[in-house]
Amino acid sequence: MDVPDVRYARSGGVAIAYQVVGEGPRDLVFIRGTLAELLTAWEQPLWVRHVEGLAASSRVIMFDKRGTGLSDRVREVPNLETRMDDIRAVLDDLDVEQAALWTAQEGSRLAVLFAATYPERTIGLTLYDPTARGVWADDYPWANTEADWRRELREAEARWVERAYLVERLRRHSPTVADDAAFQDWFVRYMRRSASPGAAAAFIRMEMEGDVRDVLASVRAPTLVGHGPSRADEARYFANGISDVEVVEIAGLRDVFSWANPAANDVLLEETDRFLNRLGPRPAPDRVLATVLFTDIVGSTERAAELGDSEWKRVLERHHALVRRELARFRGDEVDTAGDGFLATFDGPARAIKCACAIRDEVRVLGLDVRLGLHTGECELVDGKIAGFAVNVGSRVASQAAPGEVLVSSTVKDLVAGSGIEFEERGEHELKGVPGTWRLYAVRDV
Repeated sequence: MDVPDVRYARSGGVAIAYQVVGEGPRDLVFIRGTLAELLTAWEQPLWVRHVEGLAASSRVIMFDKRGTGLSDRVREVPNLETRMDDIRAVLDDLDVEQAALWTAQEGSRLAVLFAATYPERTIGLTLYDPTARGVWADDYPWANTEADWRRELREAEARWVERAYLVERLRRHSPTVADDAAFQDWFVRYMRRSASPGAAAAFIRMEMEGDVRDVLASVRAPTLVGHGPSRADEARYFANGISDVEVVEIAGLRDVFSWANPAANDVLLEETDRFLNRLGPRPAPDRVLATVLFTDIVGSTERAAELGDSEWKRVLERHHALVRRELARFRGDEVDTAGDGFLATFDGPARAIKCACAIRDEVRVLGLDVRLGLHTGECELVDGKIAGFAVNVGSRVASQAAPGEVLVSSTVKDLVAGSGIEFEERGEHELKGVPGTWRLYAVRDV
């Protein structure tokens, strides 16, 4: 197979490198679960065999994550949200309305978030050895401990350019081919071209901090989970979280690179083909994953009495104009304005946090303080409006915020892992009318 041309899509101001392979009846986005670089990948025959297998029945779309490979280097640390934007930018560049996603390991978190946020664009997911969370937890005991991750981060930052270190990573990740000298040469070259030491460390940090457990239930697209024998428990975790899911265990798969074992990978490709052939166009969704933002002016009644009706009306008009300007800047959608507060939605939690902080800072020029609350969850779409449990949670989170505070649920905090946004824990709270207790966090620095 000839190496396809590299194209570029614009995601905001960032150029995202991508390639297109095949001419199948559907579009399939191949999200590589590790660090990668488009051109060097084609020097590996086993990888080419895998792509040819995917392209036998689909048009395959591959891209280099921002900050890595042939894509632009960036100042801000990439996170799941910005990489989700990159998928959307590539699809838009190709005028693709709907696509299936194929990925593995950490890439599964990106695919899950995309499918839940853009259900109208996702016809199905194929996930190989997926991971929902990076760090060990009582209900997720398959992940590495934080100490393990910190040790790996130190190693990556100090030794990324060393051949010995990269071969060590190969032995941990793909033991099937680890003793093949030619494969070692290729892998070292591939990793060095994929990322600088800083970019590699940023990617590992995102692997560590990412958590999409709360998002699984919002995935409505049909999903195939393929796994090796040692990853059965993690696969079942996904099966219990996603409503329309099929789980297939494939003997012989034990590597991060499924294609390192061609015989076992062929079975995975056959299962992928069978699964994709049963998919069709997706109907317009009635539910979507969104981040809801509630704002409220602190002490508005007292301030209105102090200023008088005419002046208070003028202040409110300026307040509303400032809020709407920031919503437009951060791609938020105004849903409702009740009195002096706003309800808005975002397709990315990091943008929602940055917008909330900007609103808080801007309205201070009017002598106002606001409290702001955010939650990410599945929302019902009813006649162009949103409703449902997530909206209720967002409202209650906002009510717990102190004057001038941006308060978020733990779901929001988990989804912005790697963004550089810092938080202070505010403990567990009972939210009026919402079952259970909720751990909340105040935004400290964006």
